[in-house]
Amino acid sequence: MRIRALRCTEAGMSTAEYAVGTLAAVAFAAVLMVVVKSGPVKSALASVITTALGIGG
Repeated sequence: MRIRALRCTEAGMSTAEYAVGTLAAVAFAAVLMVVVKSGPVKSALASVITTALGIGG
């Protein structure tokens, strides 16, 4: 009995899949920027950084 090796005919992403993946990454980055630039999050991040650097009194 011979066992044939399975061959994968789809060995990577096509150009369209790269485009969709890139678009999703850009959209996620845009949403993340909006969240990070919001008042409460910005204040919390500044507080964490200030505390970590020991700048605040």
